[in-house]
Amino acid sequence: MKINFVIPCLLGVEGLIADELRSLEAENVAADNGRVFFSGDENLLARVNICSHFAERVQILVGRFYAHTFDELFEKTKALSWEEWIGAYDAFPVKGYSLKSDLFSVSDCQSIIKKAVVECLKSKYGISWFDETGPVHQIQFSIMNNEALLLIDTSGAGLHKRGYRLKQNGAPIKETLAAAIAALSKLKHYHTLYDPMCGSGTILIEGALYAHNIAPGLNRHFAAERFDVLPQNIWSEERERARSLEKVDTDFRGFGSDIDPEAVALAKENAARLKIGEKLFFEKRDIKDFKKQSERGTVICNPPYGERLLDLKAAEELYRTMGKVFDKQHGWSYYVITPDEEFETCFGRKADKRRKLYNGMIKCQLYMYFK
Repeated sequence: MKINFVIPCLLGVEGLIADELRSLEAENVAADNGRVFFSGDENLLARVNICSHFAERVQILVGRFYAHTFDELFEKTKALSWEEWIGAYDAFPVKGYSLKSDLFSVSDCQSIIKKAVVECLKSKYGISWFDETGPVHQIQFSIMNNEALLLIDTSGAGLHKRGYRLKQNGAPIKETLAAAIAALSKLKHYHTLYDPMCGSGTILIEGALYAHNIAPGLNRHFAAERFDVLPQNIWSEERERARSLEKVDTDFRGFGSDIDPEAVALAKENAARLKIGEKLFFEKRDIKDFKKQSERGTVICNPPYGERLLDLKAAEELYRTMGKVFDKQHGWSYYVITPDEEFETCFGRKADKRRKLYNGMIKCQLYMYFK
């Protein structure tokens, strides 16, 4: 069965997702602002959920159309083939958003879409009441510039929830963003990775998963595993396929440190939940005492900053310290994500490259030093 999909994503990682999807054998891949469109079969639905390092979730694109009035929204929604995905007993709640559109009331759009889907299913199943006691098929809508996308979520919990981070410390970096930075640093399975402000260990863990080609969704479940219309064997097949592609017996090492002993304990706890945890080492250490434990290395860090944990003056002092300990040396590269536009001034040198990324809703720059 040919299915059209949409992946919503953090702004700035659309290109990475497009490349990842092509490597997973997706078709008709097209990147847009904050989302990527593609198509494929049922196996690809399972594969992307299990294997994507950067996607926020995987959604089935049921329909795409322009709507300027509520009547138009109702009729065009009702005309879609909802019965292909939603059974007579399935639950189908509706949520979404509207931006820069004539239909700006989200609650009104929500009730109209729900009513339209009910009317569609009534005519298909010949029943007038839906108990909705079966598996949840979350309908999502986005209306932007009067264009409506009607979607069914297949992921359930967001794909950034890998299952290893049961607890976290203050203002952690999102797993999908950490994985994206690992990809942008061109991290490999024979590299040594450092994060001297590791917090709960997300950057090191995501770096290790990415470098070893370990599918981040192997140890969790997805909403679509309960969809009756999908063959059950696709999930075991795709998990098996993912395991067969993992890199094993590598020279990869990860060294994390933090000034907070509770964060270090948490990082150790999180890493211990993964089989690559034995390649990651954590200790309590101040950034000013940063210690290189290899001839070459990649440093990735997400320093605390004004809007998170430090005031401006303390953040600037931290950046100056980083400039001293992250010295220019052959075989070493540094990747720092921060929203502070003055970072380079305090750090003491211009980045070789900058890339705009979003940490949640906070616009950041990834400062890259690799020459």
